[in-house]
Amino acid sequence: MNVCDSGFFDRPPPQVAKDLIGVALLFNGVGGIIVETEAYHPEDEASHSFRGQTKRNSSMFGPSGFSYIYLSYGVHWCLNIVCLRGSAVLIRALEPLSGLETMKSRRGVEAPRLLCSGPGRLCQALGLNKNHDGLPLTNEPFELRPREKRVPILAGKRIGISKNMDVAWRFGLKDSEFLSRKF
Repeated sequence: MNVCDSGFFDRPPPQVAKDLIGVALLFNGVGGIIVETEAYHPEDEASHSFRGQTKRNSSMFGPSGFSYIYLSYGVHWCLNIVCLRGSAVLIRALEPLSGLETMKSRRGVEAPRLLCSGPGRLCQALGLNKNHDGLPLTNEPFELRPREKRVPILAGKRIGISKNMDVAWRFGLKDSEFLSRKF
């Protein structure tokens, strides 16, 4: 299924997370190819929606294909794309391709590998924060472009969680140097 198809995000989060690998994601023209994602479902104890809707996670209960952006550990913004009600896909890493100089300036680093390899780095490089929570990813200032070809995808355990750690809902582009962590 193509990211531009109606209903792409109205599916279980592991399917969406896997199908986002290789898709181009841009914000105000800055971004790249999604190389790593993680899926979260409301019945998953690691999900922000597990205990129900709150002010912080309210975007997870909104329309599919919209952003859910939250502050992690009071330091880093993290971008998720809402799927089914209470479900989302965390965008963990991009291969930076568009707006490299802007990303380097925002991140204060030169190495392309360090621009978007991790959800906090990715949001900083793209200039995303709480003001962008609840926006549709199918409309400007976001842009999603379908992957140009089939890509080899890996699956493994999610990172940085303390519940349901063995669930293999982390997906990544095989052999990408831009992953936040190797599989």
